[in-house]
Amino acid sequence: MKQFTSVHDAGNINALVEKALMYKANPLKDKTLGAGKRIGLLFLNPSLRTRLSTQVAAGNLGMDAIVFNVDKEGWALEFEEGAIMSGSTVEHIKDAAPVLGNYFDILCIRTFPSLKNRDDDYSELYITQFIKYCGVPVISLESATLHPLQSLTDVITIKEAISHQPSVTSKPKIVLTWAPHVKPLPQCVANSFAQWINAWGEADFVITHPQDYELKEMFTKGATITHNQDEALKGADFVYVKNWSTYNDYGKIYENDPEWMLTEDKLNLTNNAKVMHCLPVRRNVELSDEVLDSSNSIVTQQAANRVWAAQAVISEILNSSKQ
Repeated sequence: MKQFTSVHDAGNINALVEKALMYKANPLKDKTLGAGKRIGLLFLNPSLRTRLSTQVAAGNLGMDAIVFNVDKEGWALEFEEGAIMSGSTVEHIKDAAPVLGNYFDILCIRTFPSLKNRDDDYSELYITQFIKYCGVPVISLESATLHPLQSLTDVITIKEAISHQPSVTSKPKIVLTWAPHVKPLPQCVANSFAQWINAWGEADFVITHPQDYELKEMFTKGATITHNQDEALKGADFVYVKNWSTYNDYGKIYENDPEWMLTEDKLNLTNNAKVMHCLPVRRNVELSDEVLDSSNSIVTQQAANRVWAAQAVISEILNSSKQ
């Protein structure tokens, strides 16, 4: 593994999941693997779980982790090639990234879409430019279109739950359902979850959302897509709740129908499904208290597993660098 920005960098998904679960059972198994090496965590937007879990994971492998909030503590970066820098940007990525590559053995980047220009966001310019110029492996801590560490975590959590859930068949039904929200959110988590579950290929995968909330087909191809949430939820073993804004008329909220919130009544349509959400969650908007606080919720377990997903990925990159 030379970098980690999507499912295409994961190789054997089940092997990566097993490695993560091995670290969960024995966090310090490879505590000297990263000794003497540094990992840089660069944030162009805020984070809680992604930042802390990656720091913990790197520490478990013996690495020094340094966090830098680029959006608050650094110079405004320019990413466009050939830019005339007479505006607000102070430093070009062509100058900043190679220096960072000399400071760190691995660079982790978190960016965020503008939700204004779809072509710009889906070009993944920011993370692509870091990869192009830094000269060291790059791990995505979320980009404009994908969140691969979250999605690896999701598969880890699903496989872990299946092993403790006798009612789940060998091919579980997994439903990704849109939920209301107070503001437009990116498609990153939904895109990424769809990409990973389709690539994993071991689930009956359904995506349900209101009309006009279609995701880009390159991420959803292989899933069953329906606008009927109740129908989608019938017999589900896992329900992943997430809001996203419109893709075609980019970055909009067309409706906020509270009927799309996951409630106990809706959960009763499922096969006693385990409920997932990437957090942070808007209680009683996306998910009701009664669901989040129930034994069906594995949201906390899912968040805790972020450490083991990051540790598995960092370990793979460290081992690849030795070859």
